[in-house]
Amino acid sequence: MIPDTPPPGESPPGAFSVLTQRADFLRAARAKRVPLPGFLLQARRRAPEEPAGTPIRVGFTCSKKVGNAVARNRAKRRLREIARAVLPVDGRPGWDYVLVGRAEATASLPFDQLKADLSRALRTLHR
Repeated sequence: MIPDTPPPGESPPGAFSVLTQRADFLRAARAKRVPLPGFLLQARRRAPEEPAGTPIRVGFTCSKKVGNAVARNRAKRRLREIARAVLPVDGRPGWDYVLVGRAEATASLPFDQLKADLSRALRTLHR
């Protein structure tokens, strides 16, 4: 066993799982929202009786307004990378986050700006 891997059943610190169930996305859509130039952040605190999996869960979505499949996939890749960089630091355990891509902006804004926007949005959200 590699020493850096967590024991079975435990998540590494700062790890998050990806939302896949439509119901989770719908619950997040009814919760708090923080609009940003590059994307929309939706977030909600999970109820104590909900299964956790990992402390932080995140979902990514881009509608056809963002563009064709190539454009949507590029936007989602960028959203995944900013989540991977920012959520372990600024995210809160027990929360679900959904990042919604915006037409043209998600794929074209500088990557550092997207990361800074997500950090700022999380600080605003968790005040």
